[in-house]
Amino acid sequence: MSGSIAFVGDSLTAAGRWDEWLPEFTVSNHAAGGATTADVLAEVDVVLANRPDAYVLLIGTNDLAWRKSVEHVVRNVESILATVRKQEPSTRMLVQSVLPREPEFAASIRDINRHLWQYSSTVRAQFLDLWPVLADENGALSPAHSEDGLHLTAAGYEIWLDALRPAIEHLFAVPTTTTPIDVLSDSVSVSGPR
Repeated sequence: MSGSIAFVGDSLTAAGRWDEWLPEFTVSNHAAGGATTADVLAEVDVVLANRPDAYVLLIGTNDLAWRKSVEHVVRNVESILATVRKQEPSTRMLVQSVLPREPEFAASIRDINRHLWQYSSTVRAQFLDLWPVLADENGALSPAHSEDGLHLTAAGYEIWLDALRPAIEHLFAVPTTTTPIDVLSDSVSVSGPR
């Protein structure tokens, strides 16, 4: 299996050694510490300039730190995905759930992740739910995987990678989209089951 993968996100993704961990792929890491959904949305064209075979996204936790709403995060991620799909119809997309962090963010993160899971299929993106493998019983990032409740330890990255590898294998096993899909993210409701 081979192909090019663009990793996109914040410091969680930026700190990953994806090219080392996924040597069968040509990897580019476009993540940056402190990045928000708005930052990623502004840089979509830059990432797509290299026409990656796959676009792997994890973003949203910094928006919450800036007290942005669930709706803000969801709308921006929807816009990112819709833009990628419209500009590069054959690029595979994998959306990863926002990772758990301090317990006070748990309800918002679960809400965001539910919406992203629901929306992903509308733009033929796959969704990887990392919550079950990284959250503790209080909805926080497990102390076994983080020393500060936000960033991952080596053990945390190992858990993430164990979940990510089969998701990427599946991503490349599925045929690509061949025609553009026009998606108006403003028409997608962010309300859902409670």
